[in-house]
Amino acid sequence: MKTEKIAWVLRITAAAILLQTLFFKFSGAPESIYIFSTLGIEPYGRIGSGIAELIAAILILIPRTTWIGALGGSGIMTGAILSHLFVLGIQVKNDGGLLFSLAVITLSCCLGLLYFNKNKLFNLLKFK
Repeated sequence: MKTEKIAWVLRITAAAILLQTLFFKFSGAPESIYIFSTLGIEPYGRIGSGIAELIAAILILIPRTTWIGALGGSGIMTGAILSHLFVLGIQVKNDGGLLFSLAVITLSCCLGLLYFNKNKLFNLLKFK
């Protein structure tokens, strides 16, 4: 029971962060345009990552597909963190490292969800 409550906290936290950033990506906020222009993938990278984050958030919230969303979210957030570390910097447009911190929190939540769903992942890897 306690594990299920923790899993729901992780689900809601990861999905809320993923969904919250969609407004900025889909509305063409100056910060998003700056980030994806710096990465050289504006506008397709911004819109594409927004769609991927939307799909991951929805999958995370559905208990049966949480592990799929968490896997996708882990990949997306790993890319975001690496972009911050090697191209953008921890701080973007004087945000005090907020976007980087949100990416780390989301990745941590997704990894926690993958841990809770490790049996499903191991079953996927078994050869029959």
